[in-house]
Amino acid sequence: MSAQPLTSPLTGSWTYRSFSNKPQLGLPFNDLKFGEGTIKITESAMDEFAGTIGGPGWELKLSGAVGYGNPFSVRFQGVGSVGGETWIYDYVGYLISRWPNGINQRPALVGSVIRTVPHGNGAGGTSPAGVVASFIAVKQS
Repeated sequence: MSAQPLTSPLTGSWTYRSFSNKPQLGLPFNDLKFGEGTIKITESAMDEFAGTIGGPGWELKLSGAVGYGNPFSVRFQGVGSVGGETWIYDYVGYLISRWPNGINQRPALVGSVIRTVPHGNGAGGTSPAGVVASFIAVKQS
């Protein structure tokens, strides 16, 4: 019997959603939306993080590092050209531990994202650098 190769629990496709850090209760959920897309994490060296994040009309290449503590941590940067502009975002996240009695629990990464450089907002204005949001990414399969 041959042993199965080890695969990182991070490898695969993740549904990504980020939220503005607005503390007011009662805001409609859509008023908190910062971004959404799909993260595709590829198999890479043990301590490296690689993949893409994107959605309709945009994609950023991801590169960074994985820390294998408890919990696992990821720190990565997304870089790409969207509409002729350079987009750069930095991320830090943590793989949520499994609950012993969890029902239908899916792997999830939670963390923080910062817009590293400004870019157009699609409405004639600018999305400024330095804006921080929180994110959740849920593994698709």
